[in-house]
Amino acid sequence: MAASLWLSGGGERLVRLLRAGRSALGAGLSLPARAGWRHLHGTRELLGTPGIKVLMPALSPTMEEGNIVKWLKKEGDTVNVGDALCEIETDKAVVTMESSDDGILAKILVEEGSKNIRLGSLIGLLVEEGQDWKQVEIPADAGAPPPGAPPAPAPAPAAPSVSAPPKLQHQPGKLQVRLSPAARYILETHGLDPSNLTPTGPRGIFTKEDALKLLQEKQKGKPSELKPVVSPAPAAVPSPPQATPMTSYPRPAIPPVSTPGQPAAVGTFTEIPASNIRRVIAKRLTESKTTIPHAYAAADCVIDAVLKLRKELAKDDIKVSVNDFIIKATAVTLKQMPDVNVTWDGEACRRLQSIDISIAVATDRGLITPIIKDAAAKGIKEIAASAKALAKKARDGKLLPEEYQGGSFSISNLGMFGISGFTAVINPPQACILAVGRARPELKIVEDEEGNEKLEQHQLMTVTLSSDGRVVDDELASKFLETLKANIENPMRLALN
Repeated sequence: MAASLWLSGGGERLVRLLRAGRSALGAGLSLPARAGWRHLHGTRELLGTPGIKVLMPALSPTMEEGNIVKWLKKEGDTVNVGDALCEIETDKAVVTMESSDDGILAKILVEEGSKNIRLGSLIGLLVEEGQDWKQVEIPADAGAPPPGAPPAPAPAPAAPSVSAPPKLQHQPGKLQVRLSPAARYILETHGLDPSNLTPTGPRGIFTKEDALKLLQEKQKGKPSELKPVVSPAPAAVPSPPQATPMTSYPRPAIPPVSTPGQPAAVGTFTEIPASNIRRVIAKRLTESKTTIPHAYAAADCVIDAVLKLRKELAKDDIKVSVNDFIIKATAVTLKQMPDVNVTWDGEACRRLQSIDISIAVATDRGLITPIIKDAAAKGIKEIAASAKALAKKARDGKLLPEEYQGGSFSISNLGMFGISGFTAVINPPQACILAVGRARPELKIVEDEEGNEKLEQHQLMTVTLSSDGRVVDDELASKFLETLKANIENPMRLALN
């Protein structure tokens, strides 16, 4: 009926009636003065453009939260399916998030540098092409801080300067209510007090529906469902010892401040925030050492033949490292002894068909293990190229999830740092990891063809196997090292597999 009035020239009359609060559309609509526009435009939802939610995705199986490193699109930019939206730091690497919808990036809700954003949290909004992106509708829960982020402290009244505990969140007599944008508008328009109703939104947010319920009860004159309010206690200035919260470790409320040029005061420290990768490394290492029965075995390998073959290949401009030979020899040994190419799922042992070698790479963010897939089927030159490319991508934080997830056996080489030998921690659910030391010259007594003993210098390298005693017992680990040693000392055997 409103459409027919407008088309017949009654549009101006309809506006005039809405403003004046007179009857419109015959006797079917009656709006009081000023109430018509309030009902039509009283909330942002009625004015806003519906948005397409962009949520924090799960970019790795163990990811629980992520950091927004950089937005690759600006508000107002056109976005197509598959376009890079932003870079997200996961528990493994920095991964580019691609858009799954077409449209326009209307609103960035989580800025660059934001940390510990939980999975499924709203980080942005798209609108369809042709819509007004500047008027995008902001959801009620968009303003909620991520779990783990400290809530903004409420402004406190003027009081004598007293050291207060840094994590004091609740103050007697003060109710901190988080409001959605629509709820805030309704409360401010009608002069309502949000503390008179228990919020029903996620994480205690006072939503638009709560505000409308409060408005309806006020118009009916009905008392609302009050939530318990603590009566404010008489104001008292707390003494510093009582204000200090009890924690699990001794830390002063205000750490001593050191003076430049002088020895640091007792108790001073610098807290370094941990990245997602560092926290996951700490969690997984603790889990590995406390739940996996590690067993260790070591062997010294003579690598003279490997070094000689490496020099011969270099003459033909084929550049390979000693570690590339170690990877190939390990893959061949796993093919010969498939009972070591296994994982433990918590209840049973799984023998894997593919031999995928995880190589440990040190980065600024922590240790990560990219995977050389089907290493037994690759030649030394192909393994060298794959290892070099994966190591570069790992250091640049550009690894794809499929390039570091999985693996059946790990290798960690610290020989380039001058380490002769060490033991490594198993990377679950894998059953073994091989720790490789540096090449070192040593004198050995050998027999010549006539049976005479003599001293000769050889290049030795120590390899140490850490194995899961639940699936790889000591006998199997010893036989694996014996076979691996033979393959390393006779590199021509690697070409036969």
